[in-house]
Amino acid sequence: MSAVTTTEAAVTVAPAKDTPQVRRRRRLSPGRRLPAARLAGPVLLLALWAAASAAGQLDPAAIPAPWTVVRTGAHLWTDGTLPTDILTSLQRAATGFVIGLVAGVVLALASGLSRTGEALIDGTVSLNRAIPTLGLIPLFILWLGIGETFKVAIIAIVVYIPIYLNTYAALSGIDHRFVELAEVQGLSRFAFVRQIVVPGALPGFFVGLRLGVTGSWLGLVVLEQINATSGLGYMMFQAQNYGQSDVILVGLVVYGVFGLVSDSAVRLVERRVLSWRRTLSS
Repeated sequence: MSAVTTTEAAVTVAPAKDTPQVRRRRRLSPGRRLPAARLAGPVLLLALWAAASAAGQLDPAAIPAPWTVVRTGAHLWTDGTLPTDILTSLQRAATGFVIGLVAGVVLALASGLSRTGEALIDGTVSLNRAIPTLGLIPLFILWLGIGETFKVAIIAIVVYIPIYLNTYAALSGIDHRFVELAEVQGLSRFAFVRQIVVPGALPGFFVGLRLGVTGSWLGLVVLEQINATSGLGYMMFQAQNYGQSDVILVGLVVYGVFGLVSDSAVRLVERRVLSWRRTLSS
């Protein structure tokens, strides 16, 4: 009886070193996406601005307090100045953006899917990229006049260059094994573009689209100060002449809000369209 008990005790008490230890896996991903995370930075900046203004650390004539800017914006909205200028700016930006978007995609497809197109287009676009776009303003004024046409044309150039570059880079980066697989499967040209080219180029296209959206607003700020009679840039230029820094800040805030909203919209569409990708951001 005691021998059996001794044997059971020996079996029960096993050496701890023989038990394999489970190593805890270290998490390297950024973690879950925080809700409204992109608004944290602007809200913090606004809080610092308000705190500095309340503490008297900022010159009201140079940088008015946030509440002063809000009152000025409300006044400009009620008297009809701000809605008219916003509508004019949106029309200019949208027209130039659409033209630049179409041009960038068409040129990228022609250059990325054809050696002839690449020879004719890529070098020309690279030359255009090397020339400062805003430096073309005097020449475009001579060609197109000083009206709305040259403003839309400059915005279109600012937009199409990043869209072309990123879409073309994405097309050039498609693995050649996919092309060979499509040839083995006997895909038609249209099926090849739809099943291989478009999914492979979409990530780069959306990067260029975000840069193009931002570029359209940046170009608009400058162009609306050249012989314009309406628009946010014109409003800011007139405020500069009269030393109205609060009006200038209203225009900058509106530009910033439009830029943030448009970029967020592109990011939202990108996440929906590219939901099949598993990336750090997802």
